[in-house]
Amino acid sequence: MGAAPLSPAETIDRYLQFCEDRELEKAQEMLADSPRIVFPTGAEYGSLPEMVADQRGRYQWVRKHRDLFYEGRTPDGLVTVTSLGTLYGEDMEGRPFEGVRYVDVFVLRDGLIAEQHVYNDLADSGVSAPVRG
Repeated sequence: MGAAPLSPAETIDRYLQFCEDRELEKAQEMLADSPRIVFPTGAEYGSLPEMVADQRGRYQWVRKHRDLFYEGRTPDGLVTVTSLGTLYGEDMEGRPFEGVRYVDVFVLRDGLIAEQHVYNDLADSGVSAPVRG
C-alpha cells in the first residue's frame, strides 16, 4: 500500500522546501510543463534554473517561515494555494534579516504547479534593491 497523495498545501510546502534546500531537480519535477513563475520585479521564468540564475546577487540566501496555507479552486476547476509567512536570511553584505512578509500564490493543474506568483517586501525592507525597468 503506497503513501497517501499529498494535499495541495502539502505539495506546495514540499516544493518550497526543495527550493530552499536547493534540491532544484526534485522541485522542478513538481512543476507542470511550461510553468509560469512571476516575481515582484515583473520578471517571468519558465524553469527553476532560469529563475535561480536571474535572482542571483539579490541576497546571500533566503528561507521562509511558512505560517499559513489557503486552498481554493478557480471557476474552471484548477486548484489554488496561497502561502503566507515571513522571509529570513542574509543580504549581500552578510547582514541577517528576518520578518520580511511574503505571499506566494500557486495554481496547480493535475497536481503539478502551473503557476507561482511571488510577492514580498524584500525591496521595501532594504534587503534587495528594486529592479527598475
